[in-house]
Amino acid sequence: MFSGLSAFSLTPTNETGIDEAAFVRLIERLAVANVDSIGTLGSTGNYAYFTLSERLRVTQLAVQHAGNTPVIVGIGALRTRDVLDLAEGAQAAGASAVLLAPISYQKLSDNEVFSLYETVTRNLSVPLCVYDNPGMTHFEFSDQLHGRIAHLPNVCSIKIPGVTVDPIAAKARVERLRVLIPSHVTIGISGDYFAATGLSAGCEVWYSVIGGLFPKVALAITRAAQAGDIQEATRLSKRLQSLWIFSSQHGGSLRVIASAAVLLGLVEQDCLPLPLKTLEGADLQQLAELIDELALA
Repeated sequence: MFSGLSAFSLTPTNETGIDEAAFVRLIERLAVANVDSIGTLGSTGNYAYFTLSERLRVTQLAVQHAGNTPVIVGIGALRTRDVLDLAEGAQAAGASAVLLAPISYQKLSDNEVFSLYETVTRNLSVPLCVYDNPGMTHFEFSDQLHGRIAHLPNVCSIKIPGVTVDPIAAKARVERLRVLIPSHVTIGISGDYFAATGLSAGCEVWYSVIGGLFPKVALAITRAAQAGDIQEATRLSKRLQSLWIFSSQHGGSLRVIASAAVLLGLVEQDCLPLPLKTLEGADLQQLAELIDELALA
């Protein structure tokens, strides 16, 4: 579960609620594609925009329609009590693991973040992945804090931000963290642009946005890296350079992936929680051309 490709799904929604039929389609596509795990209610899943009851419903749907594919559920929330409620709901729904980011309106200290993970892991019966995403949470983990948290019960993986594209520096970065954490805790790379480099540098899992919509493409990169074919993994990733650039021009992957799902007919045009919006006009047309050019569909 904490190795290979973990494909993170969009959660289609509108102002009247979750588009359950569209969400189920996305989950079932990933199960059929044989990804190693399905991530739901991550940043691409817009977890921060949903009520606790909506998040529980999304969790239930994901587990029910993922078949034998493990489901990792995001449980990050502003208050510890809500995180505990979400963890309990995820476990009751049959989630295989949970994903926790330290989100807060006030800037958190290292001790506060450690206390959060200590409290949550003490109440868990499923594995936990630490979600290190400073771009969204504005909290930066030190390797030493990762090391402390990684020794807590049920912590089984750390989802780190993208590494440098320099393969030697990337390997050194992963190795610095590796010596501080137990051997059973895997290191996962996020940031699709950096995936091939991260996997080649020693990360065991790719927590992937593009994999949630284009699993075949992401699996090809992952399997090449797992087989030790760094040259092929790098080639396949570089082939997507125009998509990585396009995503960065539009504030990251979320709007691009949501818009791509619209173009594929998998979701409705208005599939993001307002004020977020999918691409329109020339931007949407450019994305359509990219999908065709790169043979993503």
